[in-house]
Amino acid sequence: MTSVIHDIGYRHYDGPRLGRGYAVRSLFVHNLRAAYGLGRPAKAKIMPFLLFAIMLLPAAISVAITAFSASAGLGKSLPLIRYSAYAVYLQPLIAIFLAAQAPVLASRDLRFHVTPLYFSRPLSRLDYVLAKYGAVATALLILLATPVTIVFIGALATEQKHLDTHTVQFLAALGGCVIFALVLGGIGLVVAAFTPRRGFGVTAVMAVYLLSSAAVASVQGIAESQTRFGIARWAGLFTPFDLVDGVQVWALRLKQSAPEPPPSGLGGPVFTLACAAIVAGSLAILYLRFRKAGAQ
Repeated sequence: MTSVIHDIGYRHYDGPRLGRGYAVRSLFVHNLRAAYGLGRPAKAKIMPFLLFAIMLLPAAISVAITAFSASAGLGKSLPLIRYSAYAVYLQPLIAIFLAAQAPVLASRDLRFHVTPLYFSRPLSRLDYVLAKYGAVATALLILLATPVTIVFIGALATEQKHLDTHTVQFLAALGGCVIFALVLGGIGLVVAAFTPRRGFGVTAVMAVYLLSSAAVASVQGIAESQTRFGIARWAGLFTPFDLVDGVQVWALRLKQSAPEPPPSGLGGPVFTLACAAIVAGSLAILYLRFRKAGAQ
């Protein structure tokens, strides 16, 4: 028996090989666009852009009221919403955005079993995870930092007093937005990566947020009624928004926005280490999850 090689007409690629860095960058951009529904049908854009518009409303109203009070000679008041408090006050909207979009980035590849195709390229498992994590964190950072920036621009436009203080608080709040994006993005991706169907992923991410918030609020309420304020403050470790706000208070020297600040003494360092552990742990879990998926 003799073997025969048939030429079925495929053309060989003789162009430049752009390599691993280009593949990672392309995957990051693709997932970032997907987080806002870009490059997808119109209905995929409704939820992210609607939530984005609602997130901007308080900032726009704050600037408008401040500008009106200044033009009417009523004095130059501070913005209605502090820069560092924006994410804490609007956390339900952020949780909905994360619940709706994290499964888009994590679940679809698993559901349609396309991860082995990614790993057949010069793309490692870690590259894949970093691109996904970076995309969801950047999408959240855009959601969080844009309204905070609008409030700061409003402060500049209305010639607020103590602009140097505003600038310092704004830059510190941007640092807080980065921490929020990393912590929330990690939690959302990990939960979504274990629920291949998008509907289950949305429900699971919202359940994690709602259950943690409700449980911590209950513990804090009971502890405060019994004057055990230490327990109430340590409870903030177990809900992401209070956790990151504790880091803002301790590390960035910003005012408290969550119901309870971190405990004095070791509280600040422990809250900061907990955030770092969530980010590192999320990367490790995602790496193991997608490595297993890529081997199937």
